[in-house]
Amino acid sequence: MTTAPHYWQGAFVADEEAARRLADLPALAAEVLAEPLPAETVLNACARLADSLRSAGDPVRSRLLAELAADGLDAGEAAAVLDEIAGAVDRPALERKLRRELGALRPERLVRPDARETVFEAWAPVGLLVHIAPGNAAAVAPLSVVEGLLTGNLNVLKTSSGDTLLAQHLLAALADADPTGAIARRTVALRFPSGRTDWLRLLCEPADAVAVWGGEEAVRSVAELVPSGCRLVEWGHRISFAYLTRDAWSDTATLDALAADVCRLEQQACSSPQVVYLDTEDETEVFAFADRFATHLAAASAASPRPVLDPAEHAEITTAELLARLEEHLGLTRVLAAEDGSWRVLADTRPALAASPLNRSIWVKPLPRASVMAVLRPMRRYLQTAAIGADRADTARLAQAVLAAGVLRVTPVGAMLDSYHGEPHDGVYALQRYSRRVAVRTDAAFATTACLDDLAGPQALPAAPGGPLLDKPGVQEQLRTLAPEHAHLYFRSGGSSGAPALSVFTNADYDTQMRASANGLLAAGFDPARDRAANLFYCGGMYGSFISFFSILERLNATQLPIAAGPDHAATAEALVAHRADTVFGMPSYLWQLFHDQGAVLRAYGGIRKVFYGGEHFTAEQRRVLTEEFGVESIRSAAYGSTDLGPLGYQCTHAEGSVHHVLTELHTLEILDPETDRPVPAGQPGRLVFTTRTRAGQRLERYQIGDLGRSVDGPCPCGSHTPRIELLGRHGDVVRVGTYFLNVRRLMTVAEEHLGYRGELQLLVDADPVREHLTVRLDERYAPAPEAALDVFLATVPELASATAESLLTCTVETVPTSAFDRTPTSGKLRTVVDRRPATA
Repeated sequence: MTTAPHYWQGAFVADEEAARRLADLPALAAEVLAEPLPAETVLNACARLADSLRSAGDPVRSRLLAELAADGLDAGEAAAVLDEIAGAVDRPALERKLRRELGALRPERLVRPDARETVFEAWAPVGLLVHIAPGNAAAVAPLSVVEGLLTGNLNVLKTSSGDTLLAQHLLAALADADPTGAIARRTVALRFPSGRTDWLRLLCEPADAVAVWGGEEAVRSVAELVPSGCRLVEWGHRISFAYLTRDAWSDTATLDALAADVCRLEQQACSSPQVVYLDTEDETEVFAFADRFATHLAAASAASPRPVLDPAEHAEITTAELLARLEEHLGLTRVLAAEDGSWRVLADTRPALAASPLNRSIWVKPLPRASVMAVLRPMRRYLQTAAIGADRADTARLAQAVLAAGVLRVTPVGAMLDSYHGEPHDGVYALQRYSRRVAVRTDAAFATTACLDDLAGPQALPAAPGGPLLDKPGVQEQLRTLAPEHAHLYFRSGGSSGAPALSVFTNADYDTQMRASANGLLAAGFDPARDRAANLFYCGGMYGSFISFFSILERLNATQLPIAAGPDHAATAEALVAHRADTVFGMPSYLWQLFHDQGAVLRAYGGIRKVFYGGEHFTAEQRRVLTEEFGVESIRSAAYGSTDLGPLGYQCTHAEGSVHHVLTELHTLEILDPETDRPVPAGQPGRLVFTTRTRAGQRLERYQIGDLGRSVDGPCPCGSHTPRIELLGRHGDVVRVGTYFLNVRRLMTVAEEHLGYRGELQLLVDADPVREHLTVRLDERYAPAPEAALDVFLATVPELASATAESLLTCTVETVPTSAFDRTPTSGKLRTVVDRRPATA
C-alpha cells in the first residue's frame, strides 16, 4: 500500500508533487471541464465499486478494511462502514437520487422541458468543486465527491491530516472502475492540516464552489478564502431533538427506541437527539419522565460497548454535569447518571434549546406545543431533525409546527439516524447545489430537435458487454426470480411471433423509456403545440401500445384523443371528425381497414395530415393511397421497439422506409452475422442484438430480439449524430418451405410492382404426407384473379418456381375479405406467416 498521502488524477503523489500541481489548478480546471462527463459513466463505475465493496476477499474491500482498522474500528464496525458506502453508491440508490434531485438519469443533456417550446435546459457542472471534509465521518468525504462527479464537476477533496487514507483509496478504486479514465481526470484528494493556509488558498481561489463541513468557526475560516462569486455550500453542525406527547412518553417501546437513538454513534451525528422535549408545562412531569427514561437509557447503554473518551470529551461532559448539579439546589435541574459515567440524563425546567455534551448525554425539557415557535425559531439556523412521538393527528400538527420553526426533517422516534436514498441533506438537494441550471433558447428551425447534444457530435457510448446472447425464453426465466421492488408494471406482447410473453418494468424505468420515446416522436415531426392526436392503438389484455403512447403524448403535453382501436369503425371516424383530429397513431393493418371502411367520411373530412404507425410497416402502395386519396402529408414510424426492451429507435423527418435512429440513451446495439456471433462489416445485414442500460432488476444484455437490420453510414440530413439502422424484417418473415427460404417482404414487393397490389399479404403453410403446401392470401378488394397472381409469383420468385417444378411444394393464391386474415387477438397485428404444419419432435 502506498504511503503517499495525496491522490491526484489516478496516481498517489507526495507533498512536493502535490504542491507543484496545486499551482496549476486553474489551468487543469479549464482543460478538464472542456469535456463533459456523462452521469452514466459515474453510475457504471459506482456499480462496479459497490460490487467490490460487498465481495469478501476483493482486493479493494481488503485494502479499505485495513484503512478503517488503522482508524481504530473493529472488524464488525469496519464492515458496516463499507456496507453503508456500498449501499450509497450502488446504481439503484444513485439513479433514485438523480431522478429525485435533477429529474432525469441524464441531467447533463440539453432537452426540452416543455415540448411545446424550442427551449433546451440541462443541469451543468458548477465547475471546480472543492470539498473540505470533516474529521469525524469517514464516509462523508468520498460520498460528497461522488455527488460532485454525478454533476460533472472537477472535484478536489481536502481531508484532515488526522484522517486515514480511506477517502483517497476509495476514490482511487472508483477511478479504477471506470475504463474511460474520465473519473480519474476529475478526482483529486489531498490530506493536509487546516493550518496549512497556503494550500487552502490555492484550493479556494480558483474554485467555482466550495463545500465545507464543520462548525461556525470552521466555515468562517474557509469563507474568508473564498473569492467573490464562488458558491459556498455550508454543511454545518446541527442540533436535533425528540418531542413526545403524554401518550408517547408513557409508552415503554417509545422510550426504548429513544434510548437506542441516544446510544447510536455516541450522538456524533447531526441527527442524533440532544434534547427530549415533553409537551407539558409541569416541572414534576419533566423530573418524573427523567427518572423513568434513565432506566431505559441504562439498559440501552449496557447493551452496546462504549468507546474510550479523549480528555477533551471527558472534560466537556464533566463540566456540563457539574453545572447542572449546581443548579439542582435552585430547583432548576436534576441529574441522573451512571456510576461509571457511561450515560447521563439532565432534566431542566427551562425550555431553551441547549447542546448536549454528547456521548450518551441527553437533556429533558418542557415545551408545550403552543410555545414551539417562540422557543425554537431563534435557533432555526441550527435545527435539523425532530423525532415526534404522538398519535397520527398530533404527529401531523406537530410536524407542521416544528417545520415552521426551522426543523428540516421529521422522523419517528428510534429512526432519527436512518435515512432514505435521495433524502435532502440539511434542507437542500446536494446535486442541485453542485450544479447550474442552464438554458438555450432557439427558433422554429429546432422544432424537430429533442436534444441539442445530438447535433453537437456523437456520444461516447459504453462498449457492449461480453457473454452469451439472451433470447426470449431467457428473459422469461429471469422474471421467475425478479424481486417485487423491480416489478411494478406488467405488459404482455401481442404474440405475433409466438405465444404472448410477459415483460415487467419498474415505474421509474417506464418513465425513462417513455420520455426517450417522446423525444423520438418530436424528431419524427410530431408537433405537440399544434397537432391533435388520436391514439388508435389496441388496448386491453395487458397489451402496452395504447398505454405507452398515451404516456408518451402526455409527457409531450400534447392534445390527445385516447380512442383506442375497436371494431366500430364508423364511431371512430365520427370521433376523429367531431374532435378535429389531424394526427392518428395506430397499427398499419388497423388504420388501413379504418381508412377504407370509412373512406367516404374521411375523404370528405380531409383533415388527417399525419399518420404515425408502429408494429408493422405500410407498403409503398398503401402510402401512395393515403397520400393521394386521403390527403395525408406525413407517414412515419411512431417508434421502433419491443415489449421486452421498450423503445429502441425513432425516425426523423429525413428517414426513408424503415430507417431509424437508435435510442442510444437507453441501449447499446450490436449487429451480428445471421449464422455466427461475430459482428458484421458496416452496412451488412445481420441480427440486431440490444443491451439495455436503464433497466432495474433484469439484466437484458445482448438480447437478440428476432429482427434483422443493417447500419446506415454517413451523416443524417437531420443533423443528429445518433447512429442509424435500416430494419430488414424479422426472422419470422422468412419461412423454409419446400427446402427453399421464402421472404414475405419479397413476395409483397412482387405484388406491388407487378400486380399493382396495395393490400395485405399473408402466407399459410400446410403439409401432407407427400409434400408441403403454400397459400398466398391476398385482399380481394385489390387482388387480381388468383390464377393471374399465381403466374406472376411463379415467374418472378425463382425459389417458389423451383420448389414447385421439383414437386416439393404446391402453391395457390386465394383472395379473401380483410376480415379473414389471421391477426393476433391482443394487438390486431397481421400474422405474416401462419405455419400450420405439425410440429416435429
